[in-house]
Amino acid sequence: MCYTFCMEAQPFKGYQWIVHHPGLLGGQPTIRNTRISVAQVLECLSVGMTPQEIADDYPGFPPECVPEALKFAAQQVQNVAA
Repeated sequence: MCYTFCMEAQPFKGYQWIVHHPGLLGGQPTIRNTRISVAQVLECLSVGMTPQEIADDYPGFPPECVPEALKFAAQQVQNVAA
């Protein structure tokens, strides 16, 4: 379920699924139209969940966003390392 502030969330440049809003999860990067952070997606994947299993556990989660979430996370690591 998306709350009103999801509609105001701003996408990160170059990303369709990854957005941020100061009032949503403290401004953490989240998946568009959800309250699921990129970090939460990574945690689920790290314990072996498939994108479909994440969607089954979190209604409204679009499994097709996973490649973009991984790309975003990799970019963030590269930015820190630079």
